[in-house]
Amino acid sequence: MEYRQLGKTGLWLSAVCLGGHWKRIDKMIGSQPIDPYTLPDASIMDAFQKNRDTIIGCCIDHGINLVDACTGGEILTYSRALKGRREKMYMTFSWAEREIREEPYRNAKALLRGFEQGLREAGLEYADIWRVTCLEKGGRHTQGEVEELITALDMARKQGKARVTGISSHDRPWLKMMVETYPKQIQMVLTPYTADSEEMPEDSLFQSAIKQKVGILGIKPFASNSLFKGDGAANHPDAAEDDRRARLAIRYILSNPALTAPMAGLTSPHQIANAAAAIRERRALHPREKAELKQAGEEMWANLPDDYQWLKEWKYV
Repeated sequence: MEYRQLGKTGLWLSAVCLGGHWKRIDKMIGSQPIDPYTLPDASIMDAFQKNRDTIIGCCIDHGINLVDACTGGEILTYSRALKGRREKMYMTFSWAEREIREEPYRNAKALLRGFEQGLREAGLEYADIWRVTCLEKGGRHTQGEVEELITALDMARKQGKARVTGISSHDRPWLKMMVETYPKQIQMVLTPYTADSEEMPEDSLFQSAIKQKVGILGIKPFASNSLFKGDGAANHPDAAEDDRRARLAIRYILSNPALTAPMAGLTSPHQIANAAAAIRERRALHPREKAELKQAGEEMWANLPDDYQWLKEWKYV
């Protein structure tokens, strides 16, 4: 495994990380589709948690050392999965239901209260990375709300409750402004970056992040699985092609030095091994591979579901 420093923080992260969402996990545990943002029904909870425990173990075995958790369900699930091996893997912490995206949490006191409550419920003394989930595009936080957020991030680090602080957002111009204005508190950001995203020639978020030494982790590398032809099942006729597309996407994304790592949603040991294999392959794509990934990217954009059309706005970052 290759490791990259997350901006100016002291954290060195694996070149591919585990995304917290469990999309297509139903293919692995033989259940009905499970909402990737909530815990499953009690009748399949044991199989679900066993899958997540196995996935965390496989990630550790392959040198993947960070999992992203951005809902209460994900935090509780991965905290359980990491019990007894907490020192082997970092976890980003965002209990989005208790953060600034929700109106009751748009002041520093409430933000910290929600953060501390989440730590207690998860049995954690601190968060490796507290990355607050902010409003998606279509609404922006006021300056007053931003100042409350910055105060909360400052306090969390001073009190030793968060080692690293940052934010996630789907609003590129706003995210760029935050990186430029508050680099002390915004030590890292989560931003969409797909297999067909490109850096803007001017006014790029990456230029600002490099200047301020702010780390970037990329979400949606596979565009909510729209990059793939199959359904995630190991016996699907297109499984081998999808494995290749996943490796090409990871290699392409890592060719951007401003980005620490893509976060890939992985639901089987095979998928983890495939993602780790991409790190060992040549970083630069051959012209034939570039053409192949370009074609896959065009299919990816065409396959986006209605609730992911917003991702097209992240073609250029």
